[in-house]
Amino acid sequence: MSTPTGFIGLGNMGGRMTRRLVDAGVDVLGYDARAESITAAGARPAADTAQVAAEADVIFLSLPDSRVVEAVLGGNRGLAATVRDGSVVVDLSTAAPASTRRIHGELAARGVAYVDAGISGGAAAAEAGTLTLMVGGEAEALDRVRPLLGAFASNVFHVGDSGAGHVTKLLNNFLNAIALSATAEVMVAAKKADLDLAVVLEVLNKSSGVNFATLNRFPKIITGDYLKGGLTNTLMLKDVMLYTELIAELGVAGLNATGPLAAFGLARQLGYADEISNTVVDAIGDLSGGVRLSSADASEGDRP
Repeated sequence: MSTPTGFIGLGNMGGRMTRRLVDAGVDVLGYDARAESITAAGARPAADTAQVAAEADVIFLSLPDSRVVEAVLGGNRGLAATVRDGSVVVDLSTAAPASTRRIHGELAARGVAYVDAGISGGAAAAEAGTLTLMVGGEAEALDRVRPLLGAFASNVFHVGDSGAGHVTKLLNNFLNAIALSATAEVMVAAKKADLDLAVVLEVLNKSSGVNFATLNRFPKIITGDYLKGGLTNTLMLKDVMLYTELIAELGVAGLNATGPLAAFGLARQLGYADEISNTVVDAIGDLSGGVRLSSADASEGDRP
């Protein structure tokens, strides 16, 4: 029997990536706190992370943050204590680079490669297998797992040593947060100015204001489709906070973080904490007189 590939964390993104691996014919041994997530992704269920470590020599992690990654790795039954010599652990989470580098050193001492692979593209790209990966760690370890990465990613960049993948991910996610929160504000203003929102987006996408949110998010949002399965407001706020910690360590002046910190913090406070980050536009709309971009009831669309 061939050696399975392990996958720990089969949530919004991990479940979709697992499904791509399974559909490509990969035997995936999965573990998640929610057993139904494993079944939905088509993986074989593992009793715990120790079973994944015992049977798989390539193990993917897709977890919310460094705190959870460290918890999964720690303890007598944790991954770090049970993973086999010669294995490769690929961390697809958005994590603190300092934690990533520390874990890399601890696992390297046990003969285990630890690759940090930041992902971009969201749920739709995960389902289509067109994610972009920014990878830190040894090139040899990356080459070993490239065939598996190809099941869910069409762009794989080796950006440097351990931690470089997660650094690059934080830089990217900060720009994503800026674009989303700023575009949300602009679109609420356009609505209050009685402009045709579809025309406004067409103008923006042919002008200097074009960005990922104007191209990919708001054409759906203005119809009431908030797009399921993406980063929540809580996780977006976490990523921006990690970015501010990173630039503080680097000695970079942080002049632009206050906007997205305020926007996604507002969304959390107004009850959108666990909803997709696209709903930040509703949080801004709430403070702007109860504005909604679409006249359709959001519950009839794809809003969580």
